[in-house]
Amino acid sequence: MNDTPVTSSASPPAVPLTTPHARIQVVPLVAMLVAVLALAAAAWSWSDSRERIRDLKTELGRRLAESGKDVNESVLLARNADDAMRQIGERVAHIESQMATSQQQQLALESLYKDLAQGRDQWTLAEIEQVLLTAAQQLQLAGNVKAAIIALEGADTRLQRLNKPQFTALRRAIASDLANLRAVPSLDEVGASARIEALVAHYASWPLASAQASEAVPAPRSMQASNFGQEVWSELKHLVQIRRVDSNEAVLLPPDQAYFLRENLRLRLLSARLALLSQDQAAFRADLNAVSRILERYFNTRDAGVADAIKEVKRLTSLQIATKLPGIDASLAALDAYKGEH
Repeated sequence: MNDTPVTSSASPPAVPLTTPHARIQVVPLVAMLVAVLALAAAAWSWSDSRERIRDLKTELGRRLAESGKDVNESVLLARNADDAMRQIGERVAHIESQMATSQQQQLALESLYKDLAQGRDQWTLAEIEQVLLTAAQQLQLAGNVKAAIIALEGADTRLQRLNKPQFTALRRAIASDLANLRAVPSLDEVGASARIEALVAHYASWPLASAQASEAVPAPRSMQASNFGQEVWSELKHLVQIRRVDSNEAVLLPPDQAYFLRENLRLRLLSARLALLSQDQAAFRADLNAVSRILERYFNTRDAGVADAIKEVKRLTSLQIATKLPGIDASLAALDAYKGEH
């Protein structure tokens, strides 16, 4: 059997640590260790500082690059802004030029419109003046109230279409003259003239007084007449007839004067018609009175046509054809006043 040999080793003798020689050896080691540690710490600190500096440089470079990019972008934006401002300035200048041109054109148009308006007003006033003068002539010369009313209404309508306050006084004057003209009593001149024309159309059919039939009734011829003398006497009595008339002039009127009598009657009727149209009251009544006298003196008043004619003549004689017509002096004065002011 193998026995494990027991080796005995002699343990070294314990060296005391507190010896001066050991202390001398430990101090340098500690110092060296501290120095190494300090050197390592310094190296680490330097390395760390370097890394940090490198990172800072990198970051600074990156930021500088980014700031440069931002600056470029800012410069580009500034240039774009300058271009935009320049374009805007050019557009503003162009717009201002257009506005100045538009203002000049507007002033020119306003001046032209004003001139046209004044010319239109003057033209309208000239037309209205002509209408008023025509109405005044119709009243003074012909006494035509209806024509004057129509003329004034037309003038007022023209002024109403213009609708300008400066014509208010003129419109008031025209309205006043219209009220005065409408208050004039109307006369049916056309109807009265037609009645006179109807008399003229029938004057030739009215019988004269000298042409009246004899009221004496001839005695019937006797069938028992025995002698020729009685028959002759009977015939002689039929040759001569006795009639009763109101006046001897009708009997004495020669047959060839009947034509001139009827023509005189017709001329009197036509003269009365002219007096009616000219509103001459005295001449109108004088002619109709003459017609009435002729009918009663020379025509057969027992005839129905003659009797109706006499009544119609008397009714016509009673007509009041002459009236005091108002003028349009207010309208003419207002028109003259407006023309004087403008």
